[in-house]
Order: sequence, then structure tokens, then C-alpha cells
Amino acid sequence: MDTAHELLDIARLIASETAALIRDGRSGARVHATKSSAIDIVTQMDLAAEAHLRERLSQLRPDDGILGEEGEDTAGSSGVTWILDPIDGTVNYLYGLPHYAVSVAAVTGPPRPREWSALAGAVADGSGVLWSAARGGGAFRDGRPLRREDAPPLESTLLATGFQYVAQRRERQGEIVTSMLGQVRDIRRLGAASVDLCLVAAGAIDAYYEHGLHAWDFAAAALIAQEAGVKVAGLDGGAADERVLVAAHPDVWDDLAHALVRAGAETTWDARRA
Repeated sequence: MDTAHELLDIARLIASETAALIRDGRSGARVHATKSSAIDIVTQMDLAAEAHLRERLSQLRPDDGILGEEGEDTAGSSGVTWILDPIDGTVNYLYGLPHYAVSVAAVTGPPRPREWSALAGAVADGSGVLWSAARGGGAFRDGRPLRREDAPPLESTLLATGFQYVAQRRERQGEIVTSMLGQVRDIRRLGAASVDLCLVAAGAIDAYYEHGLHAWDFAAAALIAQEAGVKVAGLDGGAADERVLVAAHPDVWDDLAHALVRAGAETTWDARRA
């Protein structure tokens, strides 16, 4: 049986390799295609990065499944599935902003957020930091243990969020932000969910929420935050999924969730139809 630490070693290795690949290729990055809207872009480096991750996994873990942002899902026979985001924060990457990352997670069970069990994850960000965690083994920033010990009250919380790429959805999310602005210290929109969650784990941001994320956006970073002592959940307190994710220190999580509900961010809010 594979241990979480064995999977962690692989996640760290291939995330770091791929981060170096995309850093080296950033100056030549160009828009290759669009997805949900004209501003939801894919560069040729997104495709190259995912191809590299898949090739390395075929060498190191040939019996595992793969769920990646830019490629076809691959079924495996081992019970382990790798959740891959080759570049989270592609717009930042294209513009030369360092708030982007390669995200790699290993999970067991169905590769759906409320059904999987995350075993290991690594996030290699554009500033050169490697964030990682193994289930039950703690979280790390460049190999050093990472732990959130405390948090400010809601009114002093620096809160991060993100927006969808479809205009109607962004407008709805903007309404929620407007309501939250008077309840927290300030709000940041940095543009890469995986890095936002890691910054919450480190206490550089106090808390984070977002609607409409995909599994690959948070599979690795949610585990990192949880292993650092952060509560990561949906507004109902159950596992986070594509509808909504809320991450905060347990001492303030309930206050944040209640404020978000009052702001209109209900668990029934469907980011696909908003």
C-alpha cells in the first residue's frame, strides 16, 4: 500500500520540475485557446506543463488515474488518482505576475471533492516557494513545518476571494464582495486559488472563499491548509466542492460562514447558473 509520504515525494518532485519548465517558458507564453469565455485563456505553456506532468506520472506511477485541467481523464487500477492543475492563475502568468502555481494532488476514492480522500499535495508557486502536505503528516513551506496558531476576529480579517470568467457570474460575485467589505479589514483578489489557500495556511492572508472552483484548483492546496490547522469546508460545514469553498482558522470560520450567508453566498447558489 502506498503511503502518503511516498506520494508526497512524487508530488513535490513533479510540481517543482513543472514549475521550472513554465518559469523558463514564460517570456514566450502566448494565448493558445479560450474556454468558458474570451478571457478564460489557455497558453501553450499550460498544455506543455500538463503534458510534462502526465509523462512523469506515466514513468513513476503508471497504474494511477489522472484528472487534469487540460487533458482527458485517465482511469487507473491502483486506486490513486492524481489531480493536476498545470498553471493555476494563467492570466497572472501571461502578464508576468508571480501569483500562479503548479498544483499536484494524489487522492483515493472517486475523484470528486466530496468523495475523495486527499493523501498528498504540492503547490509550486511563481515566486519559487514549494508548499506541500501529506495526510496526517503536516504541512510544509519549502520543507519547513507550517502551522496556523491563531487568527484575528472577523472585523480584522484580511479576506481573499476570486471571480469566475463569465460576466453574469462575476457580477453576482461582486454583489457578495460589496456586502462583505464592511464586515472585514479588507479584501484581496490575487488570482490563483491554490496560492490563496497556501497563504491562508501561512497566515499571510487570514481567510479565503470562492464560488465555482474546479477540483484541480484546490485539491492540493486544501490539504495543505487543513494540515496547517485551517478549516476548509463548504458553507454547510461539509467538505468543500465546486459550489463554494471557505477557508479560515477554526476560531473564526463560523463567523465568516455566517457573514457570507448573510451576504447571499448560500450553499444552494449555483456558480454555473448565477
